[in-house]
Amino acid sequence: MLSKVKILNGYSIQNTDDETIGKVKDIYFDDRRWTVRYLVANTGNWLSGRKVLLSPYALVAVNADHDNIIADLTKKQIEDSPSLDSDKPVSQQFESDYYGYYGWPSYWYGPYSWGSYPYIERDSVKWKQHNPGGKAWDHHLRSCHEVTGYNIQAEDGEIGHVEDFIIDDETWEIRYLVVNTSNWWAGKKVLISPLWIESVSWSERKVVIDLTRQVIKRSPVFTDKSLVDRDYETNLYGHYNRKGYWVDEMVNS
Repeated sequence: MLSKVKILNGYSIQNTDDETIGKVKDIYFDDRRWTVRYLVANTGNWLSGRKVLLSPYALVAVNADHDNIIADLTKKQIEDSPSLDSDKPVSQQFESDYYGYYGWPSYWYGPYSWGSYPYIERDSVKWKQHNPGGKAWDHHLRSCHEVTGYNIQAEDGEIGHVEDFIIDDETWEIRYLVVNTSNWWAGKKVLISPLWIESVSWSERKVVIDLTRQVIKRSPVFTDKSLVDRDYETNLYGHYNRKGYWVDEMVNS
């Protein structure tokens, strides 16, 4: 299922014992694979002063009908996990300790979004067969909250800014950036895939894409009520004459 980040923010996070862990405050993704690595949880008075991160490995269901996300972790597991101060960035050493604590296979080795796997592998028996080997790919975490508002630069000029993100909550990959073009086309929004991004200047808060303004202008209309189903995606990718991401996923599945 595809979900908007702005809708996920504020969802309650509950565990399988029906205990409330907190609420989604932000979402971190890596800037190479554009895949969600952590939900940042606001835990209120519980574990105050700590930044609580939940990997998609711990997430078993997103319930849009109940505005919540189910995590397969106890409060005790989270409390005993490696601590990260709320005012510190997420270091690679912390991630190594964090993944080691839970026993999950690291995502920063291998050719796929989840290291050795194109999807989150939930079979712990296969985790034991996981042999990272080789060199880890360099990754940096970015905040969806921070990147919202970044300018979008087409081949022939700016077209708008990032308003939201659309996430696939099965693979936890960011499928689309929702781009608000109101400064150029009144009231129009468009979807841009991270696959079409040429570069990102994090210091200049700018995303550069390899498409022209006019091509983008003729793309399928997106509204807050648009249903982003496979028909819509097929039309979108067809408009840009690009191969759908699902083609490679069918091959890898």
